[in-house]
Amino acid sequence: MSYRLDPLGHLATPFPDKFGIPRQPRLAPHARGVLRLLPPYDRPEAVRGLAAFSHVWLSFIFHQSADTWHPTVRPPRLGGNTRVGVFASRSPFRPNGLGLSLVELVDVDTRDGVVLTFAGVDLVDGTPIVDIKPYVPFVESVPDARGGFVDGTPPTLDVSFSSEALARLTALADSYPHLGALIAEVLAQDPRPAYADDPARVYGVRLYTFDIKWRCDDTHAHVLALDDA
Repeated sequence: MSYRLDPLGHLATPFPDKFGIPRQPRLAPHARGVLRLLPPYDRPEAVRGLAAFSHVWLSFIFHQSADTWHPTVRPPRLGGNTRVGVFASRSPFRPNGLGLSLVELVDVDTRDGVVLTFAGVDLVDGTPIVDIKPYVPFVESVPDARGGFVDGTPPTLDVSFSSEALARLTALADSYPHLGALIAEVLAQDPRPAYADDPARVYGVRLYTFDIKWRCDDTHAHVLALDDA
């Protein structure tokens, strides 16, 4: 038996590429996502009462990993070398390519169809969203739950900006007022591959339409420039 899933809409995010996306939701609070619901789901009554909730679950499709799954995967949190079962991970390489992300609900706009704005998104631009459910703290928050190999927060990098990068951020402030904060949040999570350790190497990560150039040592990421992608 097979099942059909129709997208409610496609999430617009700052992340045109998979590289650089935070590995979990809510690690980059300034990463905004906008979802315009498609017909016939774009009826205001379909989201009646949703604004009373601060956070929602987004069910989505790993559309860039479709039809590809592996029984074991190598989580970045374990250094990229140790394998665990795919069902003990949040890897996109799953039998059915379904994902689940907890995000903050910032706005519900029903003036022209339905447009939802979220914060703390961890999804690539254009991700198909197949369901939205409210987060209910009294049943879904388990403070004493075990986190397995991801128990506890990961270490973060200090982030600094060159004078050139700061000047570009100032010039972009009217159009992208939170870009500097978003860059810092993304790079603080150290998106490099686990084996990367060359402090002279210049990396690039794309956010919106910008190519962020940066270097990194063990504890510090330094933003060199913001180029147009």
